[in-house]
Amino acid sequence: MGKARMETFSDGVLAVIITIMVLELRPPHGTEAGTLHPLLPVFLSYVLSFVFLGLYWNNHHHLLYSVRRVTGGILWANLHLLFWLSLVPFVTAWMGENPLGALPAALYGVVLLMAGIAYLILQRLILRSEGPQSVLAAALGPDVKGKISPLLCLLAIAAAFVQPVISYALYLLVVLMWLIPDRRIELALAQVPDSDAQ
Repeated sequence: MGKARMETFSDGVLAVIITIMVLELRPPHGTEAGTLHPLLPVFLSYVLSFVFLGLYWNNHHHLLYSVRRVTGGILWANLHLLFWLSLVPFVTAWMGENPLGALPAALYGVVLLMAGIAYLILQRLILRSEGPQSVLAAALGPDVKGKISPLLCLLAIAAAFVQPVISYALYLLVVLMWLIPDRRIELALAQVPDSDAQ
């Protein structure tokens, strides 16, 4: 099976997820600047989640660019990833409404952790399908960021029950870690003739 349908479906689902998230942003009932202050946690949680979703979309795009064929297992792994990402609007809204709540901050981390695990599963199935000599296998290498991110999410989940602000700092650290462009796949594909990369 080709990858175009999976890419299109995934892009559509991520667009809907972001749309649902932005619809959760409600305008204040007043016109003074002070009416915006209570909305700050909601807005900040939206920005954090928007960036997380953007990072997943970007990395998912690069991951699939190197795929030559899609198996049934890859399709299910992709749906598994989209399931966890589809929960981001819910945990974002709950965390934004309850910024000092331990459980909302922890559940946000659980969803991020499970999405990260789902992404790693998808990556592993693609690697298995493409083979150890594939462009993707060469590009990923030891994947240090992919291994550190789940550990930081686990720490953030535990920290939520001590002080939710620590959790937010750890989530931000994960975002900053991935904001640094990861060009491994691009660089590996640039060294392969076009006919081999598709």
